Amino acid sequence: MGNYDIKVLLAFGKAIDGRKDFFKWLLDNGYPELAALSNAIRGDEDALKWLLDNGFPELAILSNAMDNEPNAIQWLINSKNEMLFQFSLACRGDEDAVKWFQIKQLPVFIYLAEKINKLLKLQAKENTFWYKIKF
Repeated sequence: MGNYDIKVLLAFGKAIDGRKDFFKWLLDNGYPELAALSNAIRGDEDALKWLLDNGFPELAILSNAMDNEPNAIQWLINSKNEMLFQFSLACRGDEDAVKWFQIKQLPVFIYLAEKINKLLKLQAKENTFWYKIKF
């Protein structure tokens, strides 16, 4: 994820917020993997499958690691991709991971992690309401 231009990462952040115009911009400008990741983070199983089927398994695994799935976290550890591992932690609110990005002077990832953390907390809260559970 460290290879993307900051403008692309900011557009990705807006897509995470659910902004369809930024989602479309990512698609139209050669970043379908970030568009899919933004939807996968929002719980879209088809987007997760698209990442797996189209050569971006590390982003699908990142999305699962953000959801604290043990196998995904272990995969990131084994991959030795420190940035993705730290990003998954930061997205779950891990302060040491946030400090890692501060030390590396990568504030855009702190910004993205905060957005994702808010979204994950909202999703968790919504999933606890009995009237929203699908039977």
